[in-house]
Amino acid sequence: MDLSTEYMGLKLKNPIIVSSSKLTAEITNIKKAVDVGAGAIVLKSLFEEQLIADSNALMDQDIKYFWFPEAVEHINKYSKEYGLKQTLALIKQAKEYTDIPIIASINCVSSHEWPKFAKTLEEAGADGLELNISIFPFDKYVGCGDILDSHVIILEKVKQYVNIPVSVKLGSYFTNILQIAHRLNDSNADGLVMFNRYYRPDINIETETVVRDNVLSGPQEVTKALRWVALLSPQLSCSIAAATGIHNAEGVIKQLLAGADATQICSTLFNNGISYIDTILFDLQKWMHKHGYESVSEFKGKVANREGNSVKFERMQFLKKEI
Repeated sequence: MDLSTEYMGLKLKNPIIVSSSKLTAEITNIKKAVDVGAGAIVLKSLFEEQLIADSNALMDQDIKYFWFPEAVEHINKYSKEYGLKQTLALIKQAKEYTDIPIIASINCVSSHEWPKFAKTLEEAGADGLELNISIFPFDKYVGCGDILDSHVIILEKVKQYVNIPVSVKLGSYFTNILQIAHRLNDSNADGLVMFNRYYRPDINIETETVVRDNVLSGPQEVTKALRWVALLSPQLSCSIAAATGIHNAEGVIKQLLAGADATQICSTLFNNGISYIDTILFDLQKWMHKHGYESVSEFKGKVANREGNSVKFERMQFLKKEI
């Protein structure tokens, strides 16, 4: 039975990608994922925000740094390079252990840093790059078009410096998701990941404080990306990876039927362990056998491409009889 697929031009032995998280920050976890059959692995994101925070923590340890501007500059530079050094070492360790695609993930707050990070990660041996661009609409003076332009500019700048495939991991906070998807596709993105699951603030009514919502997704969230995967997969030339809410083989199958080239999983591995990848693959093959499929390509996009289904995915309101 052929589970292989192609994502961003990379050959994957199956459509299961371990998405970026603290799990993929450790070589032991990466090896476990490889051993139980992962098709590809996205390393934990290199966050410029996190690196800056680390440098600030270092400076807080000794007040004298604040009296020497050159010391502040040195600490900032040291912290950034140290975080990058760890990521480069992880890429090399992973590539020494496996031949499945290892995809680096980068997230920066200043666009001029992206090309530097991207080029260095490619030179370390990364097979692809995932740009985790998180620009939130918190400024009323920043227009929707400005945010879209920023995504495109970052992508185009990175593409100038690297030869490996580049994907963009999108959030769902866009006025027109189809527009940003097409603009990135037209700007030569090799893949889109839909969708990123951001930090969600909550309020504890007993302590009256801001707390974080559950950091893990639930299986009911699988439909969040399903609509857009189904609508966009027939329209775009770039690859699509579905993410968020994919907890089992059923979620994987749904996204493949909608036209996804691959699926990214994370929360289910925290809940069930990394070895659960093997269970997902077994259940996927079991379903394929039941429905008479010999390869993933035989049913990928089957539901999205079926005449009349696009209208169903475009529908926004419930009918009265449904509620």
